[in-house]
Amino acid sequence: QVRLIESGGGLVQAGGSLKLSCAASGVIFSLIHMAWFRQETGKQRELVAFVTNGGNTNYTDSVKGRFTISRDNAKRTVYLQMNSLKPEDTAVYYCNRIPPYADWGQGTQVTVSS
Repeated sequence: QVRLIESGGGLVQAGGSLKLSCAASGVIFSLIHMAWFRQETGKQRELVAFVTNGGNTNYTDSVKGRFTISRDNAKRTVYLQMNSLKPEDTAVYYCNRIPPYADWGQGTQVTVSS
């Protein structure tokens, strides 16, 4: 059974940083592409960044230059380093495979105050 557990969210002032972690179990982690998504209240979930099983990365335009996705296959964990945070980054952040598994984790709340 796939389990994805996100952590590391919190309340931070604009311009601050947070590092999110996502621990995966029940998967052959090294073989799958992983991604971070976020969902603002009342809006659809959006793809923020992904990292392929080979380590290639891609980002949505609004976070380029500020966020960095990385993975540690030995720990079956994917990370999202978020710098220069803005109030518009406020959302619940989720990790999942690309393409996503049907079951999502609980997510981790990121709140950026102005």
